[in-house]
Amino acid sequence: MKQTILIAEDEADIRNILRLYLESENYEVLEAADGESAVAAVRNGSPDLVILDIMMPKLDGFAVVRAIRQQSDIPVLILSARNQDNDKILGLNLGADDYIAKPFNALEIVARVKAHLRRSDRSRTAVYSAGGLTLNPETCTVTKDGEPVLLTPTEYKLLSVLMRSPGRIFTRVQLSEAINGEYYENDDNTMMVHISKLREKIEDNPRKPARLVTVRGLGYRFEK
Repeated sequence: MKQTILIAEDEADIRNILRLYLESENYEVLEAADGESAVAAVRNGSPDLVILDIMMPKLDGFAVVRAIRQQSDIPVLILSARNQDNDKILGLNLGADDYIAKPFNALEIVARVKAHLRRSDRSRTAVYSAGGLTLNPETCTVTKDGEPVLLTPTEYKLLSVLMRSPGRIFTRVQLSEAINGEYYENDDNTMMVHISKLREKIEDNPRKPARLVTVRGLGYRFEK
């Protein structure tokens, strides 16, 4: 079965070049010429990867990344003439997987597409375990000592983000953006509630957590 790539780019010449190279590698290609169409294409077309321009009409690429991350964890490759460091950092922090500056080499784009799709395929089939706790992304299920753990969608997203990167410290802002696509100041208290409820479900002693650990002044990390 062919994998599908969405090209979200307002310049038709660039879309045509990328389509030519991607179709030569046997990918199906969808196109969107503005941000709103890109979000709709992700929702309705279920692409396996998105190549995304930043400067588009209706919604810019940063807003599109936020919207995509609210509904999907597919790889997003930003392709933009805006190549300043702060633009790259913002795009990656919002959830993009790669940031490529224009002008670009189409063969390099294809190579990066293949690499990200390989990683995506592996992550979908990987099962994350720590002690008696197991998270299966393919079935979106969690078990503890072999018994099912019933999590809300938000709790599952939160645990998934943390378990995929054990030992990494996530700030509340990063966690909020990872599960909601954006951050508001009042999210801090909400995040603390989610963390507390998640600990009650996965920790042997929620008052002295061994897995979901608070790093004072910084955020949270998951210990294997």
